[in-house]
Amino acid sequence: MDEAIKIRAMRKEDIPEVSQIENLSFPSPWSSNIFFSELEKESFAFYHVLEYRDRLVGYGGYWKIKNEAHLVTFAIHPSFRRMGLGTKLLEHLLKNAQDQSLDTITLEVRDSNLAAQRFYERFGFKKIAVRAYYYSDTDEDAIVYWKKL
Repeated sequence: MDEAIKIRAMRKEDIPEVSQIENLSFPSPWSSNIFFSELEKESFAFYHVLEYRDRLVGYGGYWKIKNEAHLVTFAIHPSFRRMGLGTKLLEHLLKNAQDQSLDTITLEVRDSNLAAQRFYERFGFKKIAVRAYYYSDTDEDAIVYWKKL
């Protein structure tokens, strides 16, 4: 399967496919304009896409804030989940952050998203806090995760 996987930096021409996955994955998806804006922040925002058999099926990105990475978005197309692709993409993002000499990585997950919580916990992420009513679309809490790199 590895030879069928390619992970690379996100480009502006990827945004229509990324937006499609975003819309399928999140109750309050980012707009295409947000992704365009994020790609302009070259020394701050780092986004990658995963192609499987020449089809863009996943993406993830983090912000570099001093010595910390903040994972701000991560998704795999629903038709391609549970195939190990998310694992490959997260491993790539963690290595990329380490290569930038970042020491920690943090992220938020919806309180109701137990699958994502289990996924991140498999990588050694630890629950460190709850942000009450973080998600304005539902007033749902966010679980804050942290990991030393």
